[in-house]
Amino acid sequence: METKPFMVDERVRWSDVDYAGIIFYGAYFRFFELGEMELFRAAGLPYSDVFERFDIWLPRVHLDCDFLYPARLDDALRVAAYFTRFGTSSISMKFDVLHLGTRQLAAAGHVVLVCTGRDELKPRPLPAELRAMLERFEMSERVARSHLGLLEGSPGAEGQ
Repeated sequence: METKPFMVDERVRWSDVDYAGIIFYGAYFRFFELGEMELFRAAGLPYSDVFERFDIWLPRVHLDCDFLYPARLDDALRVAAYFTRFGTSSISMKFDVLHLGTRQLAAAGHVVLVCTGRDELKPRPLPAELRAMLERFEMSERVARSHLGLLEGSPGAEGQ
């Protein structure tokens, strides 16, 4: 099976824009959540089942985002979600949001999840079965962006 990011298309909604009609920064986190939840579903693990099945939580311990192109109301976006690293108890995940009309990278986000027990919230090793189910979505940023048509020198790759 080919390694590629999970991708989902979505439009900028009225609730995503500010008074100027430009997407506001917090809206991108909705897109990241959509990509994350649907990636888990594509891996055979609806997010609603993960915590019960493995008796864990996956709290976020780090989140950052670069805002690169101002998407506007009703613009079509493609969200790519993929993993860049599995540690002993952590997972690093990236999100690239492509503006489909211009083929520009609109935003790039990164989140780190830590596997914890549900009762004490202390880090614990990732369950081997969970990792095995998610590993097909592990890749470098370069590989993921190539699937979005964002290779160096290609349209939309400016600033990469």
